[in-house]
Amino acid sequence: MRYRAVLLDLDGTLLDTLEDISNAANRVLSTQGFPTHPLDIYRELIGEGAARLITRILPKEKRDADTVQTCLEAYLDDYGQNWNVKTKPYVGIPEMLDALVARGLKLAVLSNKPEEFTQKCVRELLPNWTFDAVIGTSDRIPSKPSPVGALDIAGRLSISPEEFLYLGDTGIDMRTAIAARMFAVGVLWGFRDREELQREGARILIEQPLQILGLLN
Repeated sequence: MRYRAVLLDLDGTLLDTLEDISNAANRVLSTQGFPTHPLDIYRELIGEGAARLITRILPKEKRDADTVQTCLEAYLDDYGQNWNVKTKPYVGIPEMLDALVARGLKLAVLSNKPEEFTQKCVRELLPNWTFDAVIGTSDRIPSKPSPVGALDIAGRLSISPEEFLYLGDTGIDMRTAIAARMFAVGVLWGFRDREELQREGARILIEQPLQILGLLN
């Protein structure tokens, strides 16, 4: 198969967002009088969208709709002010993007991060590359593992899903890729482990960004 495009997850794939997300979430918990969580706990909680993250970090007896909504609004406000304190591209990502562009592949981003933050992260932290589509969660696009966003991107680019490599760091990403009929590539520098990625259907695993080039030869 000759691949013509690469669809990339954002958090845990392109950008190391772990500290800024966990710090914002913990500040909200602390302000609301709830216990906070260690950084590594968030590795297992990030990836299904902000509302799901907030629900999961709250004490089980405090996950009623009103509390979740209050904490979600507080989190989005805090994260909106502090999203780029620690966040940066992973080592090797700039070189990978340069190499993909040099080979003529189209680039796109699909994230479960809210649309506003997805666009802002890409625009401000990955300014040297042109992405043909950047999509986050919105009223129009449901969260992954729904394939709607991935298929929307394929339609925009007029490229068949089978001609996409899909890079992601979670089982959610692998399931999305499979549902969209894209080639699922699990990355091992992100938030989840090898076992999850294999279990959820990764076709191949890579340990460093530039290893993706081996699929293009």
